[in-house]
Amino acid sequence: MAPIGVQSAYHEDGELGTARACADLGVPFSISTAASTTIEAVRGAVGEDAPLWFQLYWPVSDDITASLLGRAKAAGCKVLVVTLDTFTIAYRPRDLDNAFLPFVTGQGNDIGFSDPVARRLFAQATDGETPESQPLLASRWWMGQAASGHARPWEDLAILKRLWKGPIVLKGIQHPEDARLALRHGADGIVVSNHGGRQVDGAVASLDMLPEIVEAVGDQLTVLFDSGVRTAADAIKALSLGAKAVMIGRPVIFGLGIAGQKGARHVVAGLLADLDQTMGLAGVQNIQGLNRGTLRSAEGTAKL
Repeated sequence: MAPIGVQSAYHEDGELGTARACADLGVPFSISTAASTTIEAVRGAVGEDAPLWFQLYWPVSDDITASLLGRAKAAGCKVLVVTLDTFTIAYRPRDLDNAFLPFVTGQGNDIGFSDPVARRLFAQATDGETPESQPLLASRWWMGQAASGHARPWEDLAILKRLWKGPIVLKGIQHPEDARLALRHGADGIVVSNHGGRQVDGAVASLDMLPEIVEAVGDQLTVLFDSGVRTAADAIKALSLGAKAVMIGRPVIFGLGIAGQKGARHVVAGLLADLDQTMGLAGVQNIQGLNRGTLRSAEGTAKL
């Protein structure tokens, strides 16, 4: 499950509902830094054995970063997903038309507001205020940490490697040279993703870039795929082009919005069943049997 923030905006079950749905089906759930609940609450909702990952919107403060990663590790998150393409929020006309920026009023800031180091630094900056006493001010302050416009140089990956003793996956890779840089600076994996088309208008499709990126680094680090996966056929195309796994996002949130946890589970279960059936119809017995020979190009579009 791809990291998606503010899931309470779609249904009151929010991240807890989606996380439970994924846990029930054995699908790893990624907790977003922009979640509308805490890391600890997600772990409590799914039990000790459910696979969890943590996605980081990298704060300006290294002390806050260390605190967030410590909490994620304590909660048993196994993989750190670092989003590279959203160090600032893009110009999103539809959100502006609908006056939808939940972070400004505190929704989606739960992980920051609950963090002890972030709370201490906010209090120091505001003469003792708290997110409870000044929610709007705290929201602006937290956005200044998590979506500050402060792009990190590649060398800063060493900070995360020091703080996180586990796999680090960089999400938002769209160019072979960036994939090579990720490898050079010690990443364990990458996610080929254009953030679901939400960051750069007219961005190149992730699937179009996947073959070049796999060719550049695919035998040296784990390549995952995200953006545009709606059906099993979409997943099979990405897997056939060299991705080791795919992340699913919007379809699950559509299900969550319609029917909460049950809706999210229905979508995930349907995608898994669709994958099994489509592979059978394509004459493929397992994921390892998928390769570029599975596909044919028709007018520049990959077809099963």
